[in-house]
Amino acid sequence: MLKYNILILGASYGSLLASKILLGGHSVKLVCLPAEADLINSEGFRVRIPVRGRSEPVELDSRKLHGRVSATGAAGVDPKDYDLIGLAMQEPQYGSPGVRELMSAVAKSRVPCMSIMNMPPLPYMRRIPGIDAELLKPAYTAPEVWEDFDPATMTLCSPDPQAIRPADEKANVLQVTLPTNFKVARFDLEKGSEIVRQLEKEIDVARFNTPEAEIELPVKLRFYNSIFVPLAKWAMLMAGNYRCITEQGMRTAREAVHSDLAASRSIYDFVLDVCIKIGASRNDLVPFEKYAAAAESLSRPASAARALNNGAPNIERADRLVQLVAKQKGMSHPALDEIVALVDRRLEANRKIKPAVA
Repeated sequence: MLKYNILILGASYGSLLASKILLGGHSVKLVCLPAEADLINSEGFRVRIPVRGRSEPVELDSRKLHGRVSATGAAGVDPKDYDLIGLAMQEPQYGSPGVRELMSAVAKSRVPCMSIMNMPPLPYMRRIPGIDAELLKPAYTAPEVWEDFDPATMTLCSPDPQAIRPADEKANVLQVTLPTNFKVARFDLEKGSEIVRQLEKEIDVARFNTPEAEIELPVKLRFYNSIFVPLAKWAMLMAGNYRCITEQGMRTAREAVHSDLAASRSIYDFVLDVCIKIGASRNDLVPFEKYAAAAESLSRPASAARALNNGAPNIERADRLVQLVAKQKGMSHPALDEIVALVDRRLEANRKIKPAVA
């Protein structure tokens, strides 16, 4: 099997994907802040994954996995040195100094890019028939960052696994809280699809040595021919993540979904209808009952809510993206409109304290 050089922008959530790729013996370079890069280069990273039937999570230490990991800042990275590039930062970060320039080089390299953002990159939206991506630009913090990308080189991987950085640990520790699978759509560029299919197979057969036995680990990579499968995350985001945001502050995802199950189902099913209207089939999507059951274990506010509460002047606007897509199809929902208006108000208040930087 070929061994790949893989670049991942973002070392927080990106280290979860990296840990799975390293099991196949590939080389991974993480792009992150300098202090974080120094820590990973000296100590590696740790990913703790809960495994059914075990009382304690299994800890993956990057230094003990088959592949090699290193980390660096955004400067001095040549995307052409890599076979696949993972996008694991929050969408607003791609317009920040240093990262913006790296993204320009990534676009020009035409190296296949796999996004694991909640927010589908604009080039991915250009792959969806019947959608005018130009009209979606208001949902993006810096839409110009995506202009030079060839949509054929961009795919989307639904970031369904949930993970946090424990507050009392170093920045190289990640705790998985919901060990579900990454669902990745095919590329229009066959080279990219070949790489993802190989990674999927390797992650499937990988086993982890524990003192008792070799065990299979959760969090797989699942390859799909449908470009709509990762968009199943939209309904989850609208019914759960963005409803963690309240006028007064935030609440947990479990509270957002289960405090008013009928309201949650209403907006969830509306977003599924939007996905079907743009070309998805029911089989591409996740029924509300399955999501509601998973939401029982989501005992923290979503990252968008935490960022707003911490005064962020920009967050990922998947809420506005879904609203704009729905509008193109003549669809709307009052709960979605209220989410967008609420996030607008909260961001405006934050920006009065800390001006937004593109």
